[in-house]
Amino acid sequence: MPKVQDSIEVQAPVQQAYNQWTQFEEFPKFMEGIKSVQQLDDTHVQWVAEIGGKSRQWTTEITEQQPDKKVAWKTIDGEVKNDGAVSFEEIAGGQTRVNVEMDVEGDSTGENVAGDLLGVVKRDQVRAGLLSLGAGCRASPERHC
Repeated sequence: MPKVQDSIEVQAPVQQAYNQWTQFEEFPKFMEGIKSVQQLDDTHVQWVAEIGGKSRQWTTEITEQQPDKKVAWKTIDGEVKNDGAVSFEEIAGGQTRVNVEMDVEGDSTGENVAGDLLGVVKRDQVRAGLLSLGAGCRASPERHC
């Protein structure tokens, strides 16, 4: 299964970075290709993304959530398997290191769904999203991030 891994330091305290990351419904604002995210309940999230020119939908279950430390998930239904974790480390100067790991797999061998989803969440876009996370926290402290 293809894997995406990245880490970046953001100019925000751990609590702000964690709170921003766990506002899943905000992801379409900073992750190209993610069209909508709906939190169904405390542990289930429904995703819609444009992958390879087609709309794909899947539902994830949050399998681990340690406030200000880690969020992990697995896919429980849908056209794309997307399992992963994000961890948060406090570093010097009120900064946070955000570590992202994702495993991605499509449901069809006839299509390169996994590769296309990796295109949506590829290293540069994950990095840009993480950078905007830090910028959003600095620009909007009222967002509770």
